[in-house]
Amino acid sequence: MGDMTPGMVCGHHHLYSALARGMPAPPVRPTTFLEILEQVWWRLDVALDFDMIRASARLGALEALESGTTAIVDHHESPSAIEGSLDIIAEACEEVGVRVVCAYGVTDRHGPDGARRGLEENERFLRAGGRGMVGVHAAFTCRDATLAAAAELAAELHVGAHIHVAEGVVDAGAGQRLAGLAADDWVLAHGVHLDRPLPGTLAHNPRSNMNNSVGYAHPAAWPGRVVLGSDGIGADMLEEFRLAYARWREADVTSDPARAWEWVQAGWDLVPEAREDRVCWSYDGVDDPWRLVFTPGVRARDVWVGEEQVLSSGRPTRVDPDEVRRHAAEQAGRLFARL
Repeated sequence: MGDMTPGMVCGHHHLYSALARGMPAPPVRPTTFLEILEQVWWRLDVALDFDMIRASARLGALEALESGTTAIVDHHESPSAIEGSLDIIAEACEEVGVRVVCAYGVTDRHGPDGARRGLEENERFLRAGGRGMVGVHAAFTCRDATLAAAAELAAELHVGAHIHVAEGVVDAGAGQRLAGLAADDWVLAHGVHLDRPLPGTLAHNPRSNMNNSVGYAHPAAWPGRVVLGSDGIGADMLEEFRLAYARWREADVTSDPARAWEWVQAGWDLVPEAREDRVCWSYDGVDDPWRLVFTPGVRARDVWVGEEQVLSSGRPTRVDPDEVRRHAAEQAGRLFARL
């Protein structure tokens, strides 16, 4: 019998990216972060429809559950399928048995009408009782008026905003633009090139930052709360913890796994209910960061969300994982055909 912990929390995810694996190569090989967005992610998100969104959310939630992650703070974008998209994600996660905090990433990339529709989707979902935040893509893709409208809506509804902040140099001015808007309940994803501290929680995404070659965020220097996210590359938070430590160790040989484990634990402040979830792991040293950080392959065996067991001996109890993956493969084929 392995050690028990509360459920893991992914502090920044993109469930819509679950179908991206195996997608066709972009028409032009990207050489900068902005080109990666333009050639990969902005082509993918505009191709999504509601069936694809549901399939990707189910697959992402299933993979989270299999990794012992019971709560996801999600950031969604689907410019061609906005209205109702957050309901689809919430329902897909509920079907699997995983908690989710939804947000639609408002942007002016598709004009003022696109920004308006994104804001309205956040407002509609939240006013209907959905668990969520007001999503904003990033400052550099939004007009000042859009940023102010999102901040105003978040304050009015007593939720935070969930926004990419200074992930690449293209958004290096985010700190100045958000200085008068950000609040303590905001989730600030990345912060690699942020020129000043802002109110809010920093969501550190080490694997994604390395993959996009955007630089190191130095989360240990952040004055406030730090959580770990995946930025859409799965939701295995133990693996993210190991990578967060390794990246920090590369920058500072005095780094301490126990401090990096605090970034995992801080996820429970974002989704307090996950503290009551239980995960039984395949390893007896999960309670020792110095052992865990050097032990790959630790898996969740059994998971309880609230009082319900939703993973038993590594297999979900609410859904058929083979059916979820078959459906995802079908929808990925449709998505790739559009790309």
